[in-house]
Amino acid sequence: MDSGAITERGEDLYLMANVQPNESGLPFVVYISEKQGRHDARVKVGKPPNFTASVSVRPDVKVVAGKLSERELALVRQWIELNRDVIVAHWEGKMASSRDVLNALKAIPKS
Repeated sequence: MDSGAITERGEDLYLMANVQPNESGLPFVVYISEKQGRHDARVKVGKPPNFTASVSVRPDVKVVAGKLSERELALVRQWIELNRDVIVAHWEGKMASSRDVLNALKAIPKS
């Protein structure tokens, strides 16, 4: 990952559910949350304590802040496409329990 980390306030981290690599199949932690701010659904990815990138979930999966390599973005895209319905339901407040969200998420297959 690139060193262009995104910093976040502590209270923002508190509002996010973190998906560990063994749960997602990705080589980094993914942070998902309910709607915050004016932007559409996003996930944040990185290695604690810093974020590396913020990635849009819809309409297109793309880096909107920070940096990911093409390979990292391809992996995040695969994971988002596999879990888009769950991520969006959580974003929209339809799945408020982090436990329910984490149980519904699927890991990408190991290649």
